[in-house]
Amino acid sequence: MQTSSLRRAWLQQATCGFGALALADLLARESVAESPAGRSANPFAVLPPHFEPRAKRVIFLYMPGGPSHVDLLDPKPRLAVDNGKPLPFEKPKLERTKTGNLLASPWKFARYGESGIEVSELLPGLASRIDDVCVIRSMVADNINHSGAALQMCTGEQAFSRPSMGSWLTYGLGTENQNLPGFVVVCPAPVFQGAQLWTSSFLPSAYQGTIVRDMKNPIANLTTSGNVDRQRSKLDALKRLNELHRQQREQNSQLDARISSFELAFQMQRSAPEAFDLSAETEATHKLYGTDKPESELFGRQCLLARRLVERGVRFVQLFDAPSNNVWDHHGGLREKLPARCRAVDRPITALLTDLKSRGLLSDTLVVWGGEFGRTPTAEGNNGREHHPFGFTMWMAGGGVRGGLTHGATDEFGWHSVENNVHVHDLHATILHLMGLDHERLTFHFGGRDYRLTDVHGHVVKEILLS
Repeated sequence: MQTSSLRRAWLQQATCGFGALALADLLARESVAESPAGRSANPFAVLPPHFEPRAKRVIFLYMPGGPSHVDLLDPKPRLAVDNGKPLPFEKPKLERTKTGNLLASPWKFARYGESGIEVSELLPGLASRIDDVCVIRSMVADNINHSGAALQMCTGEQAFSRPSMGSWLTYGLGTENQNLPGFVVVCPAPVFQGAQLWTSSFLPSAYQGTIVRDMKNPIANLTTSGNVDRQRSKLDALKRLNELHRQQREQNSQLDARISSFELAFQMQRSAPEAFDLSAETEATHKLYGTDKPESELFGRQCLLARRLVERGVRFVQLFDAPSNNVWDHHGGLREKLPARCRAVDRPITALLTDLKSRGLLSDTLVVWGGEFGRTPTAEGNNGREHHPFGFTMWMAGGGVRGGLTHGATDEFGWHSVENNVHVHDLHATILHLMGLDHERLTFHFGGRDYRLTDVHGHVVKEILLS
């Protein structure tokens, strides 16, 4: 029998009954890029950083639609004074900035913690942990529409498909646990741009995010059946046949990725079910995360899963607050919908910060929170706010970031960033820096040029780093 025919026969037997072939297909989708020498056989192998890192892993808490900074973390007393009056300067000449008059926040702010940072009454849990948090009030993005802004926030590029931040990090560093994906995305419902937000694009396909939709069945074909030892022996034989097949051909990253995916699939089927099993957590832990409350159950389970994954060595976990599409997109119903979203996420996020810190994980786990932009200080209708990329708020905690700090500022109305601007490219450069990577050195040659997450831009925001 020819080697290729024998290999196909073994493929059918080795994967029969436990879904590894389908899982391997998921893990080794076709890629148009060539992997660097020595990487393709074990794409997740741990690689040395460019310099000593402050963080080992990242949890990105992504709020699709754009949270309103002036209602949550950037109080503007001037809005209360001038509520209902026109903005006293010209707005940018964009269709989406043709909103009405100024709209004061309906919610009160107070100072919390030793740092005295002002936080809205809508986020009492986060307020209790504010001394662990660096609030960046001077974020700037380039796109006023969800599709482009979300792409830029997640991939650094607002118009074309580019590798996502999680893909760049796993490409540059590998991952500590070889039995789990290096980059996991938990997104219960579709969002604008969808898979483009966690794609590996021209990076080898091993680095794309592994998507989790259903918390009860997180990854298709993950369960195993039959005799594990027998499957192990079959895969060992299959590996030998694959090596013979590869020796007869030129180096090909797609073939290498396909071969290595069978082993990763097998290891995932042994390790991932335990990692994704939230029932192993205590009742007290579930209450801490709010999984016992209808309003916070879904995001509570997401945050609890994120903690379980990072403590098992997953490099990058991105959580989408997405029970439906773009739930922070409050063009109307602001007074009713924004409190509901805050109730859904505030307790789980507080629990995540508390839990990570109590386990000694927060010091080397970087937690990032935010959406693709903010919302206008002016009103859309009488109970909504429009898209606003000109000055908005995100926050970071742990992983080498100074807690109890506010950085940057918007003007007295919350419209323009006017102090210590932090562009999305600067945010990405800073995240890579905290992970021990120089954003200008982490490149991939494709289509005749070297690409990077920050394109040709970006500066590390050194003022927010621990000394």
